[in-house]
Amino acid sequence: MTDRSDDNAGHRSRLRARLLGHGGEALQDYELIEYLLGLAIPRRDTKPLAKALLREFGGIGGALTADAEALRRVAGMGESSIAALKVAQAAALRLLQADVAARPVLANWQALLDYLRADMAHHGIERFRVLHLNTRNMLIRDEVMSEGSIDETAVHVREVIRRAIELGSAAVILVHNHPSGDPSPSRADIAITRSIAEAGKPLGIAVHDHLIIGTAGHASLRAAGLI
Repeated sequence: MTDRSDDNAGHRSRLRARLLGHGGEALQDYELIEYLLGLAIPRRDTKPLAKALLREFGGIGGALTADAEALRRVAGMGESSIAALKVAQAAALRLLQADVAARPVLANWQALLDYLRADMAHHGIERFRVLHLNTRNMLIRDEVMSEGSIDETAVHVREVIRRAIELGSAAVILVHNHPSGDPSPSRADIAITRSIAEAGKPLGIAVHDHLIIGTAGHASLRAAGLI
């Protein structure tokens, strides 16, 4: 009888050879997750669990960005396997964030969108963050200001402006996600953007944009002519 652990080891060896020989593109999404999980639980066949995670969270992006509590609700997920997914997410975000920080944000717009989509598109809770820029439009701080319910977050104009003054920000970019997946701006989104822009204007703090991130894409209030 074939030892099941030998089967798993052989399968992972083949995955590893494909990964190292041809790069990540040689593996399907479930195989990437399967290999990550295999590092955490090496004596187990992790393919069924990998496929279950992709089904539960709608794909690899959702699986990697799901919070720990949501991952714990998937049968078979323990602390080690959850940590394996979260460290992969953290490494990917660090790489994307470094690209954003390396050049002026307005000249590096696609890198910014890639970073924000990776970090926010799959969140089940609405999160509002502010990117603070200096006079050269370099990122000096990226801060989450508030987190809300499934469809709203509390944003206070005075807190955004106060923090910009503390940091010496010349400009800000407002960002939040829509857990529904649809990035279309609401009336409330437009109103808060205009209020922050008006409050910042006499202080020399510009609002370059308000980006809304969703699984279906993103919306820019600046590009839409709404600010």
